[in-house]
Amino acid sequence: MEHILIKILGAIATFILAFIVGMTYGGVVRKITARVHNRLGPPFYQNFIDALKLFSKKTAIHHGVMHFLGPAFLMVSSVVSLMFVPVLIPGGDSWYNSWFSNMIYDGDLIFLIYIMVFGSLGMALGAGQTGNPNSSIGITRGLSQMVGYEIPWVLALVSLMLMYKTTSIVDFINVQQETGTWLMFANPFAFIAGLFALMGMFHYSPFDIIGAPAELASGPVSENGGKFLFTMMSSGSVFSFVKLTLFVDIFMGGASNLVVLVIKTFTLYMIPVLYGIVSHRYRTEQAVTFFWKWPLFFGLLAVLYAVL
Repeated sequence: MEHILIKILGAIATFILAFIVGMTYGGVVRKITARVHNRLGPPFYQNFIDALKLFSKKTAIHHGVMHFLGPAFLMVSSVVSLMFVPVLIPGGDSWYNSWFSNMIYDGDLIFLIYIMVFGSLGMALGAGQTGNPNSSIGITRGLSQMVGYEIPWVLALVSLMLMYKTTSIVDFINVQQETGTWLMFANPFAFIAGLFALMGMFHYSPFDIIGAPAELASGPVSENGGKFLFTMMSSGSVFSFVKLTLFVDIFMGGASNLVVLVIKTFTLYMIPVLYGIVSHRYRTEQAVTFFWKWPLFFGLLAVLYAVL
């Protein structure tokens, strides 16, 4: 009974942590981008103010059942993915490590590969039902780009599975703890391929073709406001935390405490952010071609390296 209670409290604490960290990172990015552009920019806590404002609003626009389910699919996908990612190293130095180990089990990495695309597919159905051409174009672009970066991402993970004969995230963490070597050094080709894919997952420039405010009026979110937009904003923040934490667990040895977690995830987060600030937007075919060149090459090289 006590074990179940810890799991429940840990799940709640994990979601609150992911929401706060994801929203804060998003606010810091807005501030950094503004300073690079020689602007003052909003305060780092502006995202929390925006979220509260959106949650307090009522929405009178309804386009059918799928319009409601689209943002819900996004939130479900992000929360379920979060529940299967160990935020801190299980059995680490502090008592709260057991709170943030979550629902880990053998084979969880394969499950995550599938569940992480569930939200995007659900959102595609929801945005498609609105009838807004901007939403449909944005979804088409997004799914095309997803096909581009998912291939090197999966190849990077498969190469590690072949090297260590496991599909468990905890096993990858344990290997790094026992050998004292992060997997980013054990298989650098997989790390490079995964890093390229991670840049596409965050949809910052040059891969911000889905929203493209100057072209598509924010794309898939065009017909969403109020609580719909709050749900999408919240799920995006949680999902950012999921992707960063998963990458840290697999390639950077995980984190034994929250301070180490924040340092590692924020450092990793700055790579797509800073690259996006100085990059122009790609067209859809350019984005897909980009992922099918060097990232795909490094992904295949990672698999070959693992086999040999």
